[in-house]
Amino acid sequence: MNIAIVGFGNVGRAAYEAVQAAGDMTVACVVGSPRRAAPDYVKDIWVTGVENVHAHGKVDCALLCLPTRACPAAAETLLTMGVNTVDSYDIHESIWDVRCQLDSVAKQHGASAIVAAGWDPGSDSVVRALMQAIVPRGITYTNFGPGMSMGHSVAAKAIAGVANALSITLPTGAGVHRRMVYVELQPGATLEQVTRDLKADAYFAKDDTHVMQVDDIAALQDVGHGVQMTRKGASGAAHNQQLEFSMRINNPALTSQIMAACARACAKQAPGAYTMIEVPVANLLPGTLEGNVRGLV
Repeated sequence: MNIAIVGFGNVGRAAYEAVQAAGDMTVACVVGSPRRAAPDYVKDIWVTGVENVHAHGKVDCALLCLPTRACPAAAETLLTMGVNTVDSYDIHESIWDVRCQLDSVAKQHGASAIVAAGWDPGSDSVVRALMQAIVPRGITYTNFGPGMSMGHSVAAKAIAGVANALSITLPTGAGVHRRMVYVELQPGATLEQVTRDLKADAYFAKDDTHVMQVDDIAALQDVGHGVQMTRKGASGAAHNQQLEFSMRINNPALTSQIMAACARACAKQAPGAYTMIEVPVANLLPGTLEGNVRGLV
């Protein structure tokens, strides 16, 4: 498969590494920002603008390693060109709307899209669905962190007056989280105004958010993260069924690995847009269906 990497920040660079490591994929091009120079190792395949995605040959699927709010428009443009797309859109309450928006475009142009293909939403969504199938009645608690949230950090950087930002997620238990947001301010900006605007953003409005000014974000940076999910409930007439899932991960590396796996699934799906809970798990894997069934079932 010929893969385009759209965006070359933390996730984009990790996606490049994930595709390079996959035996069934190659990086056809990197779509970078016109405001930054191409790193030497991708200079020969660097383009600007998604409309130039075929500049170095046909692309089968584009991995959208962009800020969440930029993903739907980029996906629409690529889908109209017949290019499959995978994104890690992560505003949970809007995922269904984005899926429906892209579904009609994808079907019209014979392409497929997988929306919200990170680890949460994404692979964690699949685990939550499986837990609910196993224990139909009950409650699932998803506890993130402690660790850097890429989506929240990007959203914080977009606030007027913020020069740089880092958002750390701290679990307080039972699926409730605290956001510790560290910001470098631009000249003339005030912490009070930045705090008001940041807490009003959809990324932060529902959580206990604390904003602190620092001199150097780089001194605090760590891309590690994690999740622990628990579900307790009843299966049929049996109560006290308890399930747990946990992981500690490098955030951009895992996000991009899941996106690369979803590129395989895009090639096997009928035209349209999907979330990960709609995609057969076997479609994420390299190799043949027979080989994977024999080896994993």
